[in-house]
Amino acid sequence: MSNDPLLQPFRLKHLTLRNRIMLTSHEPAYTEDGLPKERYRAYHAERAKGGVALTMTAGSASVSRDSPPAFGNVLLYKDEVVRWLAELADECHGHGAAVMIQITHLGRRTRWDKGDWLPTVAPTHAAEPAHRAFPKLIEDWDIARIVEDYADAAERVKAAGLDGLEIIAYGHLADQFVSPLTNLLDGPYGGLLENRMRFLREVLTAIRGRTGDDFAVGVRFAADERLEGGTTRDDGIEVCRRLKADGLVDFVNVIRGHLHTDAGLTDVIPIQGMPSAPHLDFAGEVRAAADVATFHAARVPDVATARHAIAAGKVDMIGMTRAHLADPHLVAKIVARKEETIRPCVGANYCLDRIYGAGAAYCMHNAATGRELTMPHVVPKAETRRKVVVVGAGPAGLEAARIAGERGHDVVVLELANKPGGQIRLTARNPRRQEMISIVEWRMAECERLGVRFRFDTWADRDTVLAESPDVVIVATGGMPHTEVLKAGNELVVSSWDLISGDVKPGADVLVFDDAGDNAGLQAAEVVANAGGRVEIMTPDRNFAPEVMGMNLVPYMRALQKRDATFTVTYRLESVARDGNRLKALVGSDYGGVRKEKLYDQVVVNAGTRPLDELYFDLKPLSKNRGEVDYDALIEGRPQTVATNPDGAFQLFRIGDAVAARNTHAAVYDALRLVKDL
Repeated sequence: MSNDPLLQPFRLKHLTLRNRIMLTSHEPAYTEDGLPKERYRAYHAERAKGGVALTMTAGSASVSRDSPPAFGNVLLYKDEVVRWLAELADECHGHGAAVMIQITHLGRRTRWDKGDWLPTVAPTHAAEPAHRAFPKLIEDWDIARIVEDYADAAERVKAAGLDGLEIIAYGHLADQFVSPLTNLLDGPYGGLLENRMRFLREVLTAIRGRTGDDFAVGVRFAADERLEGGTTRDDGIEVCRRLKADGLVDFVNVIRGHLHTDAGLTDVIPIQGMPSAPHLDFAGEVRAAADVATFHAARVPDVATARHAIAAGKVDMIGMTRAHLADPHLVAKIVARKEETIRPCVGANYCLDRIYGAGAAYCMHNAATGRELTMPHVVPKAETRRKVVVVGAGPAGLEAARIAGERGHDVVVLELANKPGGQIRLTARNPRRQEMISIVEWRMAECERLGVRFRFDTWADRDTVLAESPDVVIVATGGMPHTEVLKAGNELVVSSWDLISGDVKPGADVLVFDDAGDNAGLQAAEVVANAGGRVEIMTPDRNFAPEVMGMNLVPYMRALQKRDATFTVTYRLESVARDGNRLKALVGSDYGGVRKEKLYDQVVVNAGTRPLDELYFDLKPLSKNRGEVDYDALIEGRPQTVATNPDGAFQLFRIGDAVAARNTHAAVYDALRLVKDL
């Protein structure tokens, strides 16, 4: 038996959980027709195989037809869901993990123009800011049918062989009843706390009546909404006490905060640059006061934080959900005493931001997550050892080198700079985004373990590469900022990289023209604002920084709004000219009919990158495949066998921004799906 607090079993009702680490409920949006089919199952099974004690599926599974999915939710009102949940549960049980599911009625946290176009319902007429749908004030017959829907859904879950479920009561219908901020009802369901709890109690009682004793039931509850007029800490703890005393719950999963705005959601689920485990002490207060088994998750990115949570008695089970998106074998590595090899969660929040942007969840730097049916988390050895030359040590090149090393190849990396990292090093210059450097550091450590050789301060031209006698050459040289976007005056502007890197000092009155919509534009604007300059961020789009997405946008907004930054949408910078010691910007609009002039001290252009591809084109005629990629083979996971040049000496590929400007996830995915078959 290990003495590690994280590896101690925990008894929950009829269950003995094998350790103290869980995946809290989350919706990766991998459903098909609202059902958790093969892809969904493979995702959870990989983490069960990796040693997690409990995987909580769905975030959240919808129990009623007037609770249509907002982001790929499982539809528990469908009878056919039972088959797919049963297959998921059986496979996870086979790997030793318990399986539960989170169920909900979204109430006002969805839209009327989804699903069956039924009106949303809530105990208030007020719209939720995040979804902007004005709900119907819930009636008695709505309450009766929704309670019955919860019970039916629980019965389906039990029939599928899951070990339990939790009701979500933060921001969804159950919490909309509990919170005085969203409950405007009179009579038995409104007013006093006892009345506001009535709906939740009726739901739990109905579920208990359908599921029996060998089934765990809990509530994920915002025990302190941190909102004026909302559920207070004292009321939240009292709710937990009463639910435990009534015998209605076996556990509570503690939340602190609210999620109906991007800012509120980001404080509930903090991202990089924000404190780790900010609500852990509060979860401990709830556990002590309510004397109930307590789960919790909120930015627990590393093993040390999780171990403290259990050792200090703050909680009984600690959630490391985003950490398991980064490394599904996290627990197995703790057991094997190989914690240093755990792929770190860097808090980039690409996973959650993609979900809320109507896309599937992917980890910023683990491209196999969510693609378990086609991409391996552990890459097998190749049958034949080959010499692989990688040019460029940014995220694409480092991932290519790591995978090639795992395959057992002889790998050398040529890099012009004196350090690895490429654009990641620019990103990490922002103090809030320093954790991104772990993407580089982890890969460097893995490459060292695998015997990959690096040659820094090396200009890799054609002769340099040929001198290595390669079997495979992977060009990962990245790109450089593109600023030639104006009709006139391109020579007068600087790039976002110039400011971020410190090569150019920020001006006093600066225009950042952001035509790429990514982090670099806002990061450059923040450099100006932090130096005391006045900054305007202009975009031709109808909203700014769309590539940054909701939760990652929050810290930028907080920083820039404090410094009176101006945000201008739907205008396009057309040209720049000198006007004395200032710059005159001519501004138009894609909508037409507008021209205006404005003066600035400095104009910054953020318009993406263009590939550094000279080396690739120099090597192309010498290669076996002339750089061609068989896309069908790439997608289907087969080796690249294109051989259009019989005189060629090596295979040639390029990846990442050396192909086209994209993001870090695209770069590592390029590398994984190409090199895993070399």
